[in-house]
Amino acid sequence: MPGCSLPEIPCETAPFTSPSKPRAAGNVILRALPKRDSLVIHEKAHLDFVTEVDRLAEVEIIKELRRSFPTHGFLGEETGQVGPTKQQWVIDPLDGTSNFLRGFPHFSVSIALVEKGEPVLGVVFDPLRDELFIAEKGRGALLNDRRLRVTPRKGIEGALIATGFPFRQRKLFDDHLEMVKALLKTGEDLRRTGSAALDLAYVACGRFDAYFEMGLQPWDMAAGVLLVREAGGQVTDMRGGDGFMSKGHIVAANLNVGGELRSMIEPFVGGLN
Repeated sequence: MPGCSLPEIPCETAPFTSPSKPRAAGNVILRALPKRDSLVIHEKAHLDFVTEVDRLAEVEIIKELRRSFPTHGFLGEETGQVGPTKQQWVIDPLDGTSNFLRGFPHFSVSIALVEKGEPVLGVVFDPLRDELFIAEKGRGALLNDRRLRVTPRKGIEGALIATGFPFRQRKLFDDHLEMVKALLKTGEDLRRTGSAALDLAYVACGRFDAYFEMGLQPWDMAAGVLLVREAGGQVTDMRGGDGFMSKGHIVAANLNVGGELRSMIEPFVGGLN
């Protein structure tokens, strides 16, 4: 469409979908990558780290968004809740901080617009690979200029599944390891990448057949959830409901794989809320 910077995304959302906003944060991250040994690092909670890069990237994102959406609120991993919640930007400025600190090349910027609890716009940006994943509710999902679809796999057999360890809630470790053992008996293999936002983006573009994790926060999931949905996938909590944004436990896949995955991990869901 004339005047839009990306195909198949309507012009009324161009101030958001313009690549300049996530790339502004990505540039902050890339400039800091060679200097990471000298960064100021704080431990927010046990083994949960934040750097000055996380904070600078989040400030840059909010500054850019406020220019186009001055009446919207923000929920940032580092900033917290700011402004109204009816239309709220949910931001993870550096998803995969531990990877970044070690020079492991897998981290991302995640930004979503959430209205009444539902993500309606979402971006996940991988600055190292220059991969920009964009989704708009009812309009589909794109990777750069390519339309996304989840894999057509019929079941767990042979599936490549992504996950993440619930390091913030270590009481869930035993249940999680039992889930992993059950899935490895049938699936091809599992991957643990360290960036929930990219895991969801990879489900949306077919690099992973499925993804599940416990103990996430809204900023870990919001943009990726919309990417998977708009690529034809399904996102639920571990019991098949829609409480993942509040509970933090998520399963993302196509309809067939997701259903079989949930049935295999159900014996180990236990007392999850």
